Amino acid sequence: MNGRRIRLGMVGGGQGAFIGGVHRIAARLDGRFDLVAGALSSDPARAEASAQELGLARSYSDFKEMARAEAARDDGIEAVAIVTPNHMHLPAARAFLEAGIHVICDKPLTATLAEAEELARVAEASEALFILTHTYAGYPMVREARRLVAKGALGEIRVVQVEYAQDWLARDESNKQAEWRTDPARSGAGGAVGDIGSHAAHLARYVSGLAIESVAAQLTAFVPGRRVDDDTQALLRFAGGARGMLWASQVAPGHDNDLRLRVLGSEAGLEWSHADPNRLRLTRLGEPSQMLTRGGPGFEGAARVPAGHPEGYLEAFASLYSDAADAILSGAMPDSLPGLSDGLDGMRFIDACVASSQADGAWTTCQGHDR
Repeated sequence: MNGRRIRLGMVGGGQGAFIGGVHRIAARLDGRFDLVAGALSSDPARAEASAQELGLARSYSDFKEMARAEAARDDGIEAVAIVTPNHMHLPAARAFLEAGIHVICDKPLTATLAEAEELARVAEASEALFILTHTYAGYPMVREARRLVAKGALGEIRVVQVEYAQDWLARDESNKQAEWRTDPARSGAGGAVGDIGSHAAHLARYVSGLAIESVAAQLTAFVPGRRVDDDTQALLRFAGGARGMLWASQVAPGHDNDLRLRVLGSEAGLEWSHADPNRLRLTRLGEPSQMLTRGGPGFEGAARVPAGHPEGYLEAFASLYSDAADAILSGAMPDSLPGLSDGLDGMRFIDACVASSQADGAWTTCQGHDR
């Protein structure tokens, strides 16, 4: 590992924000980044106050000004974390990619598929890397599940089931996090499907290694007056003939942050739960189930602490940042790190779910895949 720290900036993530703090913890956990500059809010006073709280060397009131100024400095930032609402991902990412600054962006890629395709063109024309923080790809046992599937331990994949249930939007909440996530102008047309359904779909693709080709989806807004869905139920058709189901809900009482995945093949099945992330259940057909543990016998992934000591959400996020540091220093994206193609697949999935629901659940091809 190269010991040099990467100079990092941040767009968004000021006072009152949630995910910005998570990114900052993840970036410093392994000592790979130094946060030195930011445009932390669209409100200049809040941006300056937020920067002072964090002790940033340089604060900007506009991300475009930040991109220009930092690119011109000998000690300017080398990468930027974008932690804004979805509708700002494209303009912020474009400003830094065009300035030759690497981008680490929170998911989903953008607010709309058209914006995602435009961002892809910008990214492909830039020499800078684009990294997407799908958190759950950083969990050791998720990566172990991916490895087992890839080496054929499950045989031919037949069924993939994933669910992500929360209850924090079961009522008409008015906090800052709920406000933009339920506003289609800032979140995009997808509510729950974009916010947590995108995570669930990525997890299904990441572990199974299969593309989602088409969906039959029902998106529902259960809370009166809500303009985006708060519950998504979808049937999935995967490349190669596998079938699946996805449920993403933010109106599920009793579920704080319940993400579960099952991948079932002709020879064996896997099950992983976010509630117990350091364990992975493997069941070979006709044999008793095995509980695989992080750092236990047969485990081939990276573990931060000895087996039996839990690793969780912040550590998984930090693993993505550590991988991002390796990618930036080497100039090459590892296969395990989500990037532009993952973001495009996610936006195609969201777009297809919205279109399918509007067509009363008709099977709808995810753009870029044949039916």
